[in-house]
Amino acid sequence: MARTPTKAAIEPGAVRHIGSLKIVFRYLLRYPKQLAYAAIALLLAALATLAIPRQLQQMVDKGFGSQTGNIAPYFHYMFMIVGVLAIATAARFYFVSWLGERVVADLRRDVHANLLGQAPRFFEENRPSEISSRLTADTSVIEQTVGTTVSIALRNVVLGIGGIIYLFVLAPGLATMLVIGIPLIIVPIVLIGRKVRDVSRASQDRIADVGAMTSETLGAMKIVQAFGQEARERGRFAQAVEASFETACRRITWRAALTLVVITMIFSAITGIMWEGAADVVAGRLTGGTITAFIFAGVLTASSFGALTEVWGDILRGAGAAGRLGELLQAAPDISRGPKAVAMPAPRGSLSFDSVTFRYPTRPDDRALDDFTLTVEPGETVAVVGPSGAGKSTLFQLALRFYDPQRGTVRIDGVPLSSADPAELRQRIAYVPQETVLFAASARDNLRYGRWDAADEELWETARLANAETFLRGLPEGLDTYLGEGGARLSGGQRQRIAIARAMLRTAPILLLDEATSALDAESERLVQDALERLMVDRTTVVIAHRLATVRSANRIIVMDQGRIVEQGSHDALEAGGGLYARLAKLQFEGA
Repeated sequence: MARTPTKAAIEPGAVRHIGSLKIVFRYLLRYPKQLAYAAIALLLAALATLAIPRQLQQMVDKGFGSQTGNIAPYFHYMFMIVGVLAIATAARFYFVSWLGERVVADLRRDVHANLLGQAPRFFEENRPSEISSRLTADTSVIEQTVGTTVSIALRNVVLGIGGIIYLFVLAPGLATMLVIGIPLIIVPIVLIGRKVRDVSRASQDRIADVGAMTSETLGAMKIVQAFGQEARERGRFAQAVEASFETACRRITWRAALTLVVITMIFSAITGIMWEGAADVVAGRLTGGTITAFIFAGVLTASSFGALTEVWGDILRGAGAAGRLGELLQAAPDISRGPKAVAMPAPRGSLSFDSVTFRYPTRPDDRALDDFTLTVEPGETVAVVGPSGAGKSTLFQLALRFYDPQRGTVRIDGVPLSSADPAELRQRIAYVPQETVLFAASARDNLRYGRWDAADEELWETARLANAETFLRGLPEGLDTYLGEGGARLSGGQRQRIAIARAMLRTAPILLLDEATSALDAESERLVQDALERLMVDRTTVVIAHRLATVRSANRIIVMDQGRIVEQGSHDALEAGGGLYARLAKLQFEGA
């Protein structure tokens, strides 16, 4: 289904404008000490490698040709060079690997922190499963790029440049012939590399699609199996996998073409130069040691530039992954604390909607609320009823400032929410949704989500008030019992009572209650309703009512339809009025 593009959506082309690898470099610069150690180790390893052909020349010209028989020093020096090379290479590996892991950890942390600040609109327009894929698959690519690829690239750049300099020292004429071929290497890198970058980006997108589809299907496995859609899901997944494979094949093809062209040119040039060098040795213009060192250094230099073509594709792939993460990192939240946020007064518990008109960003043509006005006084209990789509849940979305209205003002304790810090105003609200959300954690952690510093005594007291103590004590490990994904090890009524206990712990003056009893059996409903009555004591309560029998005791009942208030009053008055509420009550009570 097509999405309406908005500023909150991730823009695939943004990477072209922000310079994706700059994000990685900014993180690397946070650790100058480790960068310096890695650079020193890399330089030492490169210098030791470049010293090998020089020592090889000495071994051939002086060691093998020595008349005194004292050839040991030439080989001792070679052992020393190899020792330095081994130590420096090991140090380089450690520090660049450390930097790779550190950058990935920092990126994941910062991206996750930025995601936590995004408004719901962001997740409506960007699939959470795809975002999760970026945090895992893309960060793994970046770790490989920083911890291995960049290091190899830098090493080969140093070796290549140092090798060319050394070749000119050994044999300027032969070196000139080698350098002439360098532009023939660079041109295909630039031209074909652009294509590799684009295809690498597309390959990462297809991998994210596979991950997103897997997460979505596994999360809805009961529905898939209940409706017998296994074959269709297998087909969808197979198509996504094949699309990923085909994109990967294009990436591999372009990288292979790049490697083919460059290596062919490099080693053709080397072969020609070796031919010319052999002629110089025969003519006496070069010694055997010199040509041996030149060939060794030439192969080393050519191999370095050849390796650059290999890692260039990986660097571009890492750039694509960094760009995708950069989009998440730089996404600005629609709802945030403004620079002139108003301090909230002492909590009283008042909530008001003043001429509020609101359209959801994904449904801009439909008014969820239309010039809506309502004031809930501190300590008052207001029930909101109406047909599906009347705008009831939208009141909670705006009260929690998940969205800002297009017109009108929502206030808590007299402060316009658009002028308040969202985190501060949400501290004044306890929310119990109809569909309980529990985390794949222990019962203790799920309860403490209401107030993380709550002691165990408080948890048990709250559990007792929420009618949850009995079943919690019956769990195998008590509060330490793992509840499973989404609280799968509990019944619906048990999950709802944990949600109520969580809201009790919050001790907030305003309670937003999306009635949690509509899908429960009679016994569970009684226990949950009893817990809700305790929760509502001394709080300003707005309850969305699906069963009208549960709201007869409310101070006021608001009847909504098409985003407006069409009736309000007590249960008896509304039932006698013969309006929408009376019709809804008749349908429910007569059908009971």
